[in-house]
Formats: sequence, C-alpha cells, structure tokens
Amino acid sequence: MKKLMLVVSSLMMIGLMIGMFFYEKQRSSKPVTQKEKLEAQVKEMEQTGPEVLQPMAADEEISYTLQNDELSITYNNGETWTKVPINRELLFQGEYNGNEQELIEHSYIINNKIAAFLYANTSEGYQNKLLLKYSFDKGKTWEETVITDKIIGLRFRKVDFLNESFGYVIISGERTMSFEASTVFLIHDGGSSWQETANSGVTRLISDGGFINESTGFLSFGTINPEEPDVYVTEDGGETWTNAVFQIPDEYKRIFVTAEVPIKEGNHLAVLVNQGANGDYKGGKVKGKFLSDDNGKTWEFQQEVEPNE
Repeated sequence: MKKLMLVVSSLMMIGLMIGMFFYEKQRSSKPVTQKEKLEAQVKEMEQTGPEVLQPMAADEEISYTLQNDELSITYNNGETWTKVPINRELLFQGEYNGNEQELIEHSYIINNKIAAFLYANTSEGYQNKLLLKYSFDKGKTWEETVITDKIIGLRFRKVDFLNESFGYVIISGERTMSFEASTVFLIHDGGSSWQETANSGVTRLISDGGFINESTGFLSFGTINPEEPDVYVTEDGGETWTNAVFQIPDEYKRIFVTAEVPIKEGNHLAVLVNQGANGDYKGGKVKGKFLSDDNGKTWEFQQEVEPNE
C-alpha cells in the first residue's frame, strides 16, 4: 500500500512540474504589447539616465555633436553644451549628403569668434534657399540670413570668415554628368547682406575654393580624372576671374593635378597640389608645393611635400 501511495505521489509531482513548464513556456511566448514595450523602455531610461553627449573631436575643446538627432556645440570639451536651432536633416540637404553622421566638410565654422552653419531649405522637392545660422557669442544668441533662394541640387558647399566683417560662401549645384554651376557669395558686414560675385564661366566640377583677403580669391576645378591644376583667381573681389598658369616640370605632369586653396607665406603665395582621387605616385599622398610672386596668377614648382609636412 505504501509503495502504491509513493508511486501515485511521484506521478502527481511529475504532472505538476510538467504543467508548470508548459505554463511558463506559454506565458513567455505571449506577444508583448506596445504598452509593455514603452513601459520597459521608460524603466530602462530611468535606470541608465540621459545619454551623455560626446564631442565629435574628443581631443579638442571646441567641437559639436549630432547625438539625440540634434546639433549641439561645446566650448569646453563637452562639459556644457548649447543646442543650435536648426533641424538636423536640413544640414544634409542637396545632391550630396555626406554620411550624415558628421557635418559635411567646410559647411560649418566653430571657433571662439563665430559659430556658423550652412543649411538648405526645400520646397516641393527642390532646394530653393541656402541659409546661414550664426552666432558671435558662442551660441547665446543666434541670427539667420538667406544667402540665396536660387539653388537646385546643392553639391559642394563651403563657408568661412576671415574677420568679423568679411566672409565668403562657395556652392555648386545643378550637376549633369561632369558639368555643374558654381557660385561665390561675399559679405562685408558680418553676416546679413550677401552679394553674388561674377560667374567664373567654368562648368567643371569644383573641388575647392577660398579667399586670402577681401580682394583675392581662388576657385579650383576638376574632380573627375583631372590631368592638371585648373585654378581661377580674382584680385577684385570676384568682379573678374582669370585662369592661373602652373609651370609644372615634365616629371610631375599628370601627377600633381588638383590644387588646394593657396595661403600667404612670407612675401609670396603658396599652394599644395595633390594627386586627385586616383593618384598613385609614391602612394598617392605626396603633394607638390608651388609658389607665386604675382598674387596667384602664375605658379612655379618648388618641391614635393610629404603627407605629414
């Protein structure tokens, strides 16, 4: 009799265990409702706290971040942040969008004197306004100005200020194959009134450009299989543009093909000319340094420049 009761008890225990197993399995496979998901996310956020913003350039005091789908700037390596009042997606409008994980190169300035950001506003699928949001007090107050309302298919964009009054914006758009329109805008009053300069007449894709003072500026063209530097210079603030001449030694022809922006160096100008996207001379990173004694109209080769120089 005792054996029979022991067997029955054992069977009952086994039955209970099997029942609990299937109950737990059924409960764990039950679909989670949207409300339960939201409650779990809120609980997780409460436990972990708000996301800590990280500067894009971790080794620099002045930087920015695009975390939390917002643009914010810092002047103390991330200790405090100031939100920039721009919709994040407008920073990447146009034919060229970058990787959208960092700001497009040359499309912004952040330094102790000015923070400025180019962005495009759209209407019915076309870019019709290029604007600049800027601050002269490290983001305490912001101003906005329209640079142009006549852009389509924005590709290249660059903004810079040489001082508190003078700045420039260079853009390109309306690209068709290897042709596009490029335009230069200048400002002399610190941010509110932009004037379009004369057109250079060049329809090649622009690779870079810039001004070294309020009168002298450069545009460098050729991004698709360039064979030689193609640079246009103005000495009258963009009223006229002329093609600069590069005197390239035979051994460097079709090697140094794309000019960067010249700089003032002593009593002359200097410019680095790189090998373009397909260069393979000495690994493709070596550049040619050229000098000009006539304000950028003609250039003579000086030397090769290693990448770390």
